Amino acid sequence: MDKYTWVDKGSSYVISDILAAFLHAQLNEIDKIQTKRKTIWDYYYEQLKDWAIANDVRLPIIPEHCQQAYHMFYLLMPSLETRTHFINYLKENGISAVFHYLPLHKSDMGRKLGGEQYHCPVTENVSNRLVRLPFFNDITEDELKFIIKIIHNF
Repeated sequence: MDKYTWVDKGSSYVISDILAAFLHAQLNEIDKIQTKRKTIWDYYYEQLKDWAIANDVRLPIIPEHCQQAYHMFYLLMPSLETRTHFINYLKENGISAVFHYLPLHKSDMGRKLGGEQYHCPVTENVSNRLVRLPFFNDITEDELKFIIKIIHNF
């Protein structure tokens, strides 16, 4: 079972002591961490906005009245086929990008609770087209430049 699989009612939020210690240290540095993550997010956005327009790819939209969490950067590809080809292309070039989440009504537990009886075409369409780019605190400028170069050559 992976970390995004919903298999039963309820949730478990218990973390180990070691993970709690990591979280505590990160919370002490939250402003520094968020500044770094905003820089990464902004870099992706600025470097990909023209490419996205030219390739019918949508970038994240952050409404003015909202505050971004900067926890990921995604692309909304034109089709499932394009997304699959794009993820494989990045992998061939040493870049790990992944699809986003399975819609909850399509998960094992969602189906068990009758979720498949609901037709959610927008959710399913978007889920099939989302791809998440590498996004972590310690990603380097050189790594970001390499990712952008490879994407621009797609």
